[in-house]
Amino acid sequence: MTETEFLDLADATLNEIELAFDRLFEQDVVDVECKRSGNVLEIEFVDNGSKIIVNSQAPLQEMWVAARAGGFHYKRVNDEWRNTRDDSELFTSLSDYATQQGGAPVKLR
Repeated sequence: MTETEFLDLADATLNEIELAFDRLFEQDVVDVECKRSGNVLEIEFVDNGSKIIVNSQAPLQEMWVAARAGGFHYKRVNDEWRNTRDDSELFTSLSDYATQQGGAPVKLR
């Protein structure tokens, strides 16, 4: 994939994540605030101040996640972002991390 294709896909992914968390906030599932600055999305859980950071790394063509559970890298495989260590899918993993940090069951997709 070209750098431009990666950047477009990464931007769309960050937008989808942000919209999913905004929807969960509006549905009163979890109290979060999302802040986006370029290729970095910061998701803050208001009740406890913890954060999940999602950002794109264009040189490596990866999405990176930092959460209480650790730091994770995701590469595009077919039509999904897959963890480079355990092959888990990005949105499934983010749902798990948000459930752990937010204290309520979260499902992004």
